Amino acid sequence: MKIKRLLLVMLGMLVSILFMWSAFYNLDPWQVWLGIQTANRQLVLGGMLLYYGAMVLIAVRWTFVLRSIQPLTWTNLFPLVAIGYMGNNIYPFRAGEVLRIVLLRRNHAIPYIQATTATLVERVFDGVVMLTFIVIPIAIVPTLPAEMRWVAQLTAPIFLLFLGAFFICAARPMWLRGVVAWGVRPLSQGLQARLLAISEGIIQGLESLRSIPNLLGVIFFSYASWMVEAGVYYVVALAFNLPIEYGVIVAMVGGVNLAGLIPSAPGMVGVFERFVQLVLVAVGINHEIAVAYAITAHVVIWLPPTLIGFVFLGQQGLKLSTISQANQIKEQIE
Repeated sequence: MKIKRLLLVMLGMLVSILFMWSAFYNLDPWQVWLGIQTANRQLVLGGMLLYYGAMVLIAVRWTFVLRSIQPLTWTNLFPLVAIGYMGNNIYPFRAGEVLRIVLLRRNHAIPYIQATTATLVERVFDGVVMLTFIVIPIAIVPTLPAEMRWVAQLTAPIFLLFLGAFFICAARPMWLRGVVAWGVRPLSQGLQARLLAISEGIIQGLESLRSIPNLLGVIFFSYASWMVEAGVYYVVALAFNLPIEYGVIVAMVGGVNLAGLIPSAPGMVGVFERFVQLVLVAVGINHEIAVAYAITAHVVIWLPPTLIGFVFLGQQGLKLSTISQANQIKEQIE
């Protein structure tokens, strides 16, 4: 198992190196560095502070997702959001997501299955938001790169299938119970009980989607959080004095985050830079400035959650090694 995980890590690193190479191909690194130095530092700092606002909205959304399981405030959940982002930024296999699930269990007694289901609901709604962020701007800005369409076409079936399954299971829980009860008949009693318990946990985790107010809250704060994050990208564009519209930024955010499904190093190193460059060059931005912007924007969205995540990790009485141990817990859950 360790060899398999090592190979996956190496694959992610190789993908990141290839994407970074393609971003810098035929560019002068010194010109890229000079481009970074031209950025307005006050606006860059402002973008970092604004990113915390997006994280608050994500924590608020989580309260709606978890409301049917256990009512929590966004202040209860914000530290877990930060720790999760930090874990994803520095460790492979999205260990931060698993650590969020573990901390929900430890801090708020939310069972693993319900917490995992709630986390998947968040990711699926994120994917749907990203799809709309691409599809709508593409209809308005025809110069956006073809890669954006490819990413949308490849990922749309995945997110829409999951979204449809979630709504069906939430609206008709007896259907899921019936399918699972039928499927476990040939199995031993112990395994039957285990799988039936898992199906009940999934149903409880989807309970919020049956409530119209909760569902509207999830949808509203999904779009609100990502629009604020797009605002962060826009502030960084202002720091570089780039003549691009907010709609192009929205498409960029959608493409970059859907490209996050590509195996890569933690923090989407290389993949982020390449997709941002593709969008900016397509709308007429110089290659070196596009890469300079991409590197700066990446730091702006990477640094805030990583720094505050470390702080909250210490407040939780945990060490950095806990993040890597979360992957071991993930194996036990699976």
